[in-house]
Amino acid sequence: MIITFLPYTPLDLFPGQRGEEEEHHSLETFTFYLSEPLSKERVEAFSDGVYAIVATLLILDICEDNVPDPREVEEKFHGSLLEALSEYGPNYLAYFGSFVTIGLLWFVHHSLFLYVTKATRLMGLLNILSLAFIGGLPLAYQLTSEFAEKSHNEIEAIQVSCVITFFASIFQFAIWTTALLNEEETLHAFARYGGKEHAFMFAKLALYPCVSLGAFFLTCLLSEFSTAIFHLMQIVIPFAFLALRIFVRISLTAIKSVMSLSRRKIVLLEEEEACLSPNETLS
Repeated sequence: MIITFLPYTPLDLFPGQRGEEEEHHSLETFTFYLSEPLSKERVEAFSDGVYAIVATLLILDICEDNVPDPREVEEKFHGSLLEALSEYGPNYLAYFGSFVTIGLLWFVHHSLFLYVTKATRLMGLLNILSLAFIGGLPLAYQLTSEFAEKSHNEIEAIQVSCVITFFASIFQFAIWTTALLNEEETLHAFARYGGKEHAFMFAKLALYPCVSLGAFFLTCLLSEFSTAIFHLMQIVIPFAFLALRIFVRISLTAIKSVMSLSRRKIVLLEEEEACLSPNETLS
């Protein structure tokens, strides 16, 4: 018996069948590509690294250009370091505001993935888009601290900072929305619809997009007060985070009480209609 080895596979003998299988495989891969699982630990590790680098860049920026020269302190401020530092007050305020923004966005990111049980590639893509705007926060700091106060450039710099903060936070909210679409596989039971942490997570993720978008439109309408509006946003948001759980509980209690009162009214109306005779009802 003679065995001949040919450089063909069985599928090569039937090119039509192979083409159909390859087409079916490519369609299947394209259909389920974005829902394929992704390592949650790798996503969190990469995100923590980006947040750490961005915070480090802020620290390097504030240390490089905002330290008074010793000669200037002696000659101009008569040896008073506090007076010399007061000259850089707006820069320090912009630095602390940007650093607090990074810290709170990291806190929201950590809280989000604390309830995520399985990450998908779509969630990973949205996370990368969010981190891309997180990386722009040092630029926002430089813009808000470089230009003269109440100038046209300062107003535009503040608006750019609001846009960067909005997109950095709205993509975090998009990750949450994507997880809710397949919540049984991707979210912990506490964070699903009806879970005890669902409303709190919704409020926490919606806070920064709403406030930054509102600040942007307010700076467009009230350009004279744009600096005050921007700094007020940076001051209010940390306190809002601290009191957010209380606000959510009060709001849920108020909504439940209103719904219970409306249900009672409906029940009373139904009972009154049931007590009336048919002739009285028609009349």
